[in-house]
Amino acid sequence: MFFESWAGILRTLVIGTLAYGALVALLLISGKRTLTKLNAFDLVITVALGSTLATVLLSKDVTLAEGVAAFVLLIGLQFIVTWSSVRWAAFSRLVKADPTLLFYQGRMLERPLRQQRVTESEVRAVIRATGHSVMDEVEAVILETDGSFSVLPRVEGLAGSLQHDVDNYPPSAA
Repeated sequence: MFFESWAGILRTLVIGTLAYGALVALLLISGKRTLTKLNAFDLVITVALGSTLATVLLSKDVTLAEGVAAFVLLIGLQFIVTWSSVRWAAFSRLVKADPTLLFYQGRMLERPLRQQRVTESEVRAVIRATGHSVMDEVEAVILETDGSFSVLPRVEGLAGSLQHDVDNYPPSAA
């Protein structure tokens, strides 16, 4: 259907503006951490907030108050997970994965690649995307907890400075 009524458009404009304002206010109150994408839980919250906003905007069955309650719930749950993760290492291990080393000093690490379902060609593409044309320029490639890749250039004397929390860094002789 192309057009139903001006009332529907007016509702979308008014409710959309109010819902957007409420979401922005809640995000400002909750702090920057709410929208970071450091792990899978962060991604879920970001997607869920967007989906909730879209539902409030487009569904006549969901009231503004219900949408704002959903925002508060999602942001509150994110706060509880991140607050608990900072305070209890066991909880943090339960909800977060460690970064994984996939490439180290010129060699692909087969087992981590298989475990993370990443191909060697994908690692090479990530390396190229960072501007490296020679594999010897790269110390390591790490799959981060948010699904992104970090490419660490080879720098003499600095090995291990940022890698203390990476699974299998440096890799054991296999």
